[in-house]
Amino acid sequence: MSLISIHCADEIATITFTNSARRNALSNAMIEEVLHAVHDFEQNKMRVLVLRAERGVKVWSAGRDVTELPQPCRDPLEYGDPLEIILRQVQECSMPVIAMLEGSVWGGACDLVLSCDIVIGCPTTSFCMTPAKIGVPYNVTGILHFLNIMGANLAKEMFFTAEPLSAERAANFGIINHLVQTEELEGFTYEMARRITRNSPLTISVIKEQVRLLSCAHPLSPPTFERIQGLRRKVCDSKDYMEGINAFLEKRDPSFKGE
Repeated sequence: MSLISIHCADEIATITFTNSARRNALSNAMIEEVLHAVHDFEQNKMRVLVLRAERGVKVWSAGRDVTELPQPCRDPLEYGDPLEIILRQVQECSMPVIAMLEGSVWGGACDLVLSCDIVIGCPTTSFCMTPAKIGVPYNVTGILHFLNIMGANLAKEMFFTAEPLSAERAANFGIINHLVQTEELEGFTYEMARRITRNSPLTISVIKEQVRLLSCAHPLSPPTFERIQGLRRKVCDSKDYMEGINAFLEKRDPSFKGE
């Protein structure tokens, strides 16, 4: 059974997450479907891509599928992880990507939304960064991504508390481009997509790539990079890492010891 549906009309492509029974968790299978769809859209010269969930959902996406995270001593978000691949594809694809958000966005799905070029939400939208709830270290590119978009203080609050960030606060911090009423969400999103299709696709793709490259222009010295990787390995190898995953799978509160 497919975990997404796709639709193309008037040079606008749409990917709809359809696995609401699993809160649209970003499983390997779902990510693979999205990757193939985006590749086909680019081959067919679509002008805009809209990422959305089905109408009326409470959870847009629950983030990376925790059941597929690796065992200890493995980096849960290494360069070749499917989540990292889909983030790069959304950031690097030639067409603008609009995230149309109804419902809450958790964990790695927040990173996916922040990888989109334009974010349109409604009052039910919220964001929650959950790595600290399950004892998972976030990776360097992900942390830098959050810092670039929302600044250090808000990023630390989200990662440290693992509490939801409301649509209103997200709009105030520029995470959401437009906050509209739920009943207006679809019409507003597709009207913006149509306006984009009237402009030069080459100019848009070049500007998008320039913005991506400039936002990554933060050099790290080799010792700093090695220290960051060492800190992340400390978490990957810890008892807390397994406790967080086991607690999630057993549907209980974790008991972290800092070990």
